[in-house]
Amino acid sequence: MADMMMQPKLDAPIPGHSLTKELGSRPWQQPAQYTTVEDALDYYIPRLESDEVSQQLLDVLEMGIPVTTVANTMQLGSVMEGKHSVDVGMLILPVLVELIMLIADSAGVEYTTGLEKDKEIRGSLVDVAVAQFKEEQEKDDTVDKEGSEPMLAQMKEEAEKRTGLMVRGK
Repeated sequence: MADMMMQPKLDAPIPGHSLTKELGSRPWQQPAQYTTVEDALDYYIPRLESDEVSQQLLDVLEMGIPVTTVANTMQLGSVMEGKHSVDVGMLILPVLVELIMLIADSAGVEYTTGLEKDKEIRGSLVDVAVAQFKEEQEKDDTVDKEGSEPMLAQMKEEAEKRTGLMVRGK
């Protein structure tokens, strides 16, 4: 174990590695192919209406992937390919969501929009923290109101005992 601590890390990223490619060699470093919302929608609509893409889209929606996730993934991929800018992608996102929902409705596929509020606790760290906070609130509610007065007196005594440069004035 101590040997591993002494070994230098040779697999860390090299500083400045991202600057080794020529500026402008990446698609997102070039001017976008479609600069307006209308041009970008003219790119997406025929693509989504094709049989192959619409069938794959319906398969993804049947798996339970939210429509907003699918639309956001599509526009983000196009940004990385240099098809349009991030700004245009954000502007066409609501139109893509509506278009995908229209395709799913016309095929009779049930879907989740991704805009619904989840009522279940998913077990994420935030949910665990909220649950712990609620437990502490319940504990505080069960404590007598009179029991808190001696604690306040004790805190005041401790504050009076403090000395030093950073202690607030009395």
